[in-house]
Amino acid sequence: MKRKTIAFQTFGCKLNFAETSAIARKFTDSDYDMVDFKENADYYVIHSCTVTGQAERKTRAAIRQAMRKNPEASVAVIGCYSQLRPEEIKSIKGVEIVLGNSEKYKLFDHIQNIRSGNQPSETEPDRPADFEPGFSMGDRTRSFFKVQDGCDYFCTFCAIPYARGRSRSASVASTLEVAKQIAITEVKEVVLTGVNIGDFGRQNGETFHELLLGLDTIQGIERLRISSVEPELLNDDIIKLVSESKKFMPHFHIPLQSGTDRILELMKRKYKREVFAQRINSIKTLMPDACIAADVIIGFPGESEEDFDDTVAFIQSLPISYLHVFTYSKRPGTKAALMAEQVPDSVKHERSRILHQISDEKKATFYRENKGSVRDILWESDVEEGFMSGFTDNYIRCKKPFNKSSVNQIESVILLEPDTDGTYIIKPIEQ
Repeated sequence: MKRKTIAFQTFGCKLNFAETSAIARKFTDSDYDMVDFKENADYYVIHSCTVTGQAERKTRAAIRQAMRKNPEASVAVIGCYSQLRPEEIKSIKGVEIVLGNSEKYKLFDHIQNIRSGNQPSETEPDRPADFEPGFSMGDRTRSFFKVQDGCDYFCTFCAIPYARGRSRSASVASTLEVAKQIAITEVKEVVLTGVNIGDFGRQNGETFHELLLGLDTIQGIERLRISSVEPELLNDDIIKLVSESKKFMPHFHIPLQSGTDRILELMKRKYKREVFAQRINSIKTLMPDACIAADVIIGFPGESEEDFDDTVAFIQSLPISYLHVFTYSKRPGTKAALMAEQVPDSVKHERSRILHQISDEKKATFYRENKGSVRDILWESDVEEGFMSGFTDNYIRCKKPFNKSSVNQIESVILLEPDTDGTYIIKPIEQ
């Protein structure tokens, strides 16, 4: 059978990227050639996200892009958007396959069916219940490793529990076996991903801390990063482990969402802001140079000017390194979508602008604090204007003139000063 070309486009979280890579390997292990999504392909696969309205718009735009590139192509849309609103996607011209989060792992079979001349099989998305581990490949420097899926929290603003189902994961032992598969590749850095990774193992009577202890002992993985962990699940044992480990990077991503307890309660978050502050201070006590990112949602229904000012003051009071700022977006089926006192878009845009400015200032301060320090950088393969770049252990982006032999290598350097593009200029440590 003649080889066919297939292109993937992934939107949303790192978890989606890990899953896309696992799904794509079924095609590249068969008689398909992978091409860039911008190129002409026989099959286009769009791994969708539904966290915001903008994420859904990107999916629809990608469908149109694929159809313009090759009107004869077959388009498959998989993931969270497909899980929640399959009929909406099926109505878009060019879409032949729509698979939710449980069905998407059978994408290969569906495309093979079309390739054999059969009509696309109709499927109704089931609530995801199984756990499919996976990790991304293709970038030999870094791999996103899926260790958990789903969420039991049902925050009032979030549709993800409806799209991905309840929290679930494999056992520590079986997760470590998958990690060993990554360890025998060229990958130097592994990023642990999931929907609520701090909840890992609860159904099995195990803990996320136990998983981290196991991962810390695996030979062949040089660097480990932990993606977003809920404040109440980021306990002192985890923070202490990271501070003492040679593998785990001093880099944390902690959702704040709001700096006022009133809004946190409306969101149905499981902590008060004091818990978040305690985690930040614990990290900085043990790891003064640690990078700490925080998620913030602005414009949640009922967020007053006073609430926003309190959030700004709270963020300013803490040694956070930078922010991920999200503008609240109504998600159909969530409780927040039905709440009164929806914040006008103009107010959301102004609050977003203010927090992005604060984030830039926080990041600049964090970078200045690291000036002159010695850090280890993992160099990546991308080249821009003759320079290669990479991240330090504490997630500072640095650059130097491209050197092919440095790709996927860890180098100790001195951070000299940030360039005009915000990337640090470095000086190698003399051997």
